[in-house]
Amino acid sequence: MAFSVITRSHSYDYNDAEDSVFGMRQDLTVQNLPTRRKRFVRRHSYSPYEVKVKTLAHHHQWKAPEFFRGAKLPPGRMVSHQSSLPRLPVPDLCQTLEKYLLTVRPLVDDTAFQKTKQLVEEFGKSGGLGESLQTKLKKRAQERQNWLDDWWLHTAYLDYREPVVIHVSPGIVCPPQNFSGKEEQLQFAAKLVAGVLDYKVQVDDQSVPIDKLRTQPLCMDQYYKLFSACRLPGDQRDQVVVYGPDCDDRPRHIVVVHNNQFFSLDVYDNNWKPLSQDLIHAQLQRVVCQSKHPGVPVGILTTENRDTWGRVYKVLKKDKHNKRSLEAINKSMFMLCLDQETDRGADRWTSMGHQLMHGGGSQLNSGNRWFDKTLQFIVGTDGAVGIVYEHSPAEGPPIIALLDHMLDYCCQAPAVKGPSVQPMEPERLFFSLNDSVLEAIDNAKRNLDMQVQDLDLHLVMFRTYGKDFPKSQRLSPDSYIQMAMQLAFYKVYKVACATYESGSTRMFHLGRTDTIRSASVQSLEFCQAMQDSTIHPSEKVALLRRAVEGHKKYAQETVSGQGIDRHLLGLKLIAVEAGLDVPVLFVDSTYQQAMHFKLSTSQVPSKYDSLLCFGPEVPDGYGVCYNPAQDHLNFCISAFNSSLQTDTGKLAAALQQSLLEMQELLQTQAKL
Repeated sequence: MAFSVITRSHSYDYNDAEDSVFGMRQDLTVQNLPTRRKRFVRRHSYSPYEVKVKTLAHHHQWKAPEFFRGAKLPPGRMVSHQSSLPRLPVPDLCQTLEKYLLTVRPLVDDTAFQKTKQLVEEFGKSGGLGESLQTKLKKRAQERQNWLDDWWLHTAYLDYREPVVIHVSPGIVCPPQNFSGKEEQLQFAAKLVAGVLDYKVQVDDQSVPIDKLRTQPLCMDQYYKLFSACRLPGDQRDQVVVYGPDCDDRPRHIVVVHNNQFFSLDVYDNNWKPLSQDLIHAQLQRVVCQSKHPGVPVGILTTENRDTWGRVYKVLKKDKHNKRSLEAINKSMFMLCLDQETDRGADRWTSMGHQLMHGGGSQLNSGNRWFDKTLQFIVGTDGAVGIVYEHSPAEGPPIIALLDHMLDYCCQAPAVKGPSVQPMEPERLFFSLNDSVLEAIDNAKRNLDMQVQDLDLHLVMFRTYGKDFPKSQRLSPDSYIQMAMQLAFYKVYKVACATYESGSTRMFHLGRTDTIRSASVQSLEFCQAMQDSTIHPSEKVALLRRAVEGHKKYAQETVSGQGIDRHLLGLKLIAVEAGLDVPVLFVDSTYQQAMHFKLSTSQVPSKYDSLLCFGPEVPDGYGVCYNPAQDHLNFCISAFNSSLQTDTGKLAAALQQSLLEMQELLQTQAKL
């Protein structure tokens, strides 16, 4: 059967596996699968959550459907522990309100803070509105497997109407290859496809190692939703469909796109064994021979505003040939995009970051995509390799596990000649395009090119040291890097800002993420001290250690289900669902500032030198993703050129300087 998922969210999760609070272990093997999340609202002056609440208020009688409507995960080892996972808790109300005041203190002046403190006291008083909403929320938690699941998925993903490109779908840049021509590109692509199919076999037979936090198994629900999944555009709300291995019409094909032309490629033999690498290679050669010249870039329509794309999608589906092609794309296990060469310029890594995020624009590879597809693997003629993934069905850890397995396979697996089977010929997917659709494609080209021009991207390879250095100082690498980012922002702007870092809540059934708020009173005191030459270095070291430990403690509480952001969101949404006005606490200017994440950050470690790239959360903010290796640190910093307040080059320079100063500070004091 096909499973309909009516959900939506921008979130990723990953955190340093060697920092015990975040460590995800697959059985006895440490996996660097930390936590990251992505977001929702841009180009608005109000809180990200306000857009969601307005949408929900518009449909406040609507009852959310199940994540997989009427579907169950197939029994097996990978999900055998699911029923024993604890439910996501509803934190204590007083605890959340106290922590909320602590987190906003470094962001606002005394006058604003006193006003907010009064609102918090009124909201949380005995017998007040807060207690009433808390009771309703606890009742919801008793009635559901996860009180947040459907709320979060709907409000954070599928109701979001901005394009998925840049705003939702991240790109992952893998180590580039050196191809001498088209043939080597196809040989590598065939091995990549074989590696992904090898991983899918493990998912289907549930031999994938179970993620663990220390000894506690984590929710594996998302692994089942990676393959044969696709987002479908709709009017005001999208859907996600997933065709699982127990589907009546089990998919056995992938879709290959070359020169903007789409082909369905059967990748199994009659016994449901994946085709060998040499047979896949031969099929890819046939695809390239049949698509020597660029076609109309139908795929660029998936870069449009979701409502706009939804209207065009309805028009396309009216034609039976289009409908068949769309179904082939939707049901395919994944997509392989064979890209044309791109002018790299001086910075190859940053250029590849652009290519993986959006394709480079309408004149390059942006039409060689279907951004609604959950998994797209990109292999460029010039050696660019990576993944683009639509975020609705799953978060980061399953994607990184897949990526590492794929790269392991490409590095280690020899080319083995398969048995002499005759696979089906690649099937070209035709689209019948009338004048209105062709006009929509032209509009999509213009709109995408404006987005591409607006994206300011800077990939930084910090080679002086890696995560081993903070470990040598008995400091959490993730918390240490977060403090470096706080210092970098303070160097440029002389103020603290609301900072988002994702913390995984997968220790709970159907858990997703909550927010680790990296800006704190302690982090601000550290940043101020670092800019004050009259303060003794020993005191600066003490302030750094205090800030790092404070962040680590907050992170531990968050992954244990005691974060404040999802709890506050739940209190707001339960009020709206009950037909009440949004509580005054949530329209306070301080709350708006606290939700305006000018730094949206995520750690996405991989065993390879890969780097995930995503856009900023707010128009005047930055997106920062990092992959900490033992001896170096990789960063991707994004912003919008249309903002006069942001400059990725300045922030990158300040970040590198902050990392050097922090190392010098700790090393100097260690010698005394």
